[in-house]
Amino acid sequence: MKNLAKAVIAVMKEVKGMEKNSKVGAGTRAAYDGTKDQDVKEVFNKALSNNGLCMLPIDIKETTDINRWEETNQYGTKQKQSVFTKVTTKYLLLHESGESVELAGYGHGVDSQDKGAGKATTYAMKNALLYAFVTPVGKIDDTETTHSNSIATPPVKKPSEKLKECKTLVQLQTIYTSLSRTEQTAMASLKDELKTKLK
Repeated sequence: MKNLAKAVIAVMKEVKGMEKNSKVGAGTRAAYDGTKDQDVKEVFNKALSNNGLCMLPIDIKETTDINRWEETNQYGTKQKQSVFTKVTTKYLLLHESGESVELAGYGHGVDSQDKGAGKATTYAMKNALLYAFVTPVGKIDDTETTHSNSIATPPVKKPSEKLKECKTLVQLQTIYTSLSRTEQTAMASLKDELKTKLK
């Protein structure tokens, strides 16, 4: 594994960090800074090929949850859906010498149609590359200037409290979808009651 280790270290020296140059989501509370998949792949494509490495997907395990509901506005009632896809992936990091090692990835994606799987696998590969080569992304203020003991732990809200705080049907569906199967079963009647009030 000497050749592989040498090549991995060379990639780590070449890719010293990535910037968070993309705004993901909208609004002040839901939006966050991220690193574009295209940028990650361009940087690593060059660094990996320069050092005789390639990364091949060899296994994907996925689970998909589809939630459907009706939404009414001034134009009428429409059928809506949210498709949540979660994947765990394996990749083969292969050196031109024939030496190789398996890498793992995880990703999830939400979409109203069929793009959830693409989003999930994109995140899985991006995260596998960044973690495998210990690549810093953006500026991480809390680890540089604030001790974890100084950060207040937010109170954990019960599923019923989360649902009752929803202001729209979309928000209600999003929160309900994020609950575990057991919580969804326990909260089904409350969700239906709130759904009627929010219409």
